[in-house]
Amino acid sequence: MILHELERLRRRGVKPGLERVRKILARLGNPERAFRVVLIGGSNGKGSTARALAEIMRADGKKVGLYTSPHLLRFSERIVLDGKEADESEIESALTDIWPLLTRFKATYFEAATVLALACFAKAGVELAVLEVGLGGRFDAVNVTEPELSIITNISLEHTDWLGATLKDIAREKAGIIRPGRLVLSSANGQAASFLAEIARSKGAVISFAVPSQVQVSGYGVDFSLERRRYHGSLMGRHQAKNLGLAVLAARRLGAGEKAVSNALARLTHPGRLSYYPSERLLCDGAHNPAGAAVLAQALRDYFPTSRKTLVFAVSKDKDVAAMVARLTPLFERVILTGFPGRRSRPPAELRRYFSGAALESDPAKALATAQTERADGGLTVAAGSLYLLAALARHRAGLAPEERSQ
Repeated sequence: MILHELERLRRRGVKPGLERVRKILARLGNPERAFRVVLIGGSNGKGSTARALAEIMRADGKKVGLYTSPHLLRFSERIVLDGKEADESEIESALTDIWPLLTRFKATYFEAATVLALACFAKAGVELAVLEVGLGGRFDAVNVTEPELSIITNISLEHTDWLGATLKDIAREKAGIIRPGRLVLSSANGQAASFLAEIARSKGAVISFAVPSQVQVSGYGVDFSLERRRYHGSLMGRHQAKNLGLAVLAARRLGAGEKAVSNALARLTHPGRLSYYPSERLLCDGAHNPAGAAVLAQALRDYFPTSRKTLVFAVSKDKDVAAMVARLTPLFERVILTGFPGRRSRPPAELRRYFSGAALESDPAKALATAQTERADGGLTVAAGSLYLLAALARHRAGLAPEERSQ
């Protein structure tokens, strides 16, 4: 199957630049011009915002394509056509058609996936494509499109080897998705917001910030107010008020009605982002950087203040583990360090110096099983540190073979 050939492109790693994608799309007749586009970048919250916006626009009667990354179980999770994962046969057919060009221009894995998504959206006749930036913004493959509006959720220090060592450097890369004369929405605050506003002005763009108020946890969701209206979101975490608020502002700009907004937010799901499984007393969260760890810590205080907790933790090699640990360890009685398939995973033995008294288990499935056995007293098990860890656990639970992940 040709999807296996796509997986081999991971070996090419990340090669910043847009020329390869532009040349491929030009030879395909520029499918990316067949629909309206919204680009969503940022350090955290991109996926939640993208899903929320796509769901709102679907509720408003639009045919929507949604492109996100990474996936947990199946590649097809990345390409959603009108609320449903693209059928594998459709993906295989589209990939077969474009494969000669991907090979000719030596496309990377993410470039190939992006071209594939755009081709699928054009063929399906979507009216709007919501595209999540994979890394950075300026040189990310989705930035070959011409967005009607752009969203930058927030900005924190991440991927400093690729994006730059300072917050301003990273802001500049993220702001690469801003277009002159177009609207950009953001939930950034403090210095990051100032940097973004400065860059937007220099580009002749209009920038607006989402500032939800009266944020309260509600059940396993969140309530918030925005521009004199009250909303309930079904996603867990106070931080989701900003992500959902961005989706609301964007949807209004795109013409969606308030009924569509409210209905979509109330039924939204986002696997791997504070996903709670009550029957197992299990919480899974991607929390892959210090900002994500802080969000997880706040959610634990909000939703599970009295529970005894065990953490199953794995992280990529390029992450600031010390800062993540400072936010998480005070909340856990026990920590089990593990890893995930692929060269990006930091060996659990290397993590031990950050976690006093932590146990080691290289197999993530065994680590989770051990944690849940020990938490048979009704306590909470939390799996966090990387979406790749959650992908490994999800594949094990679904009876699928391990998959090496790097993108």
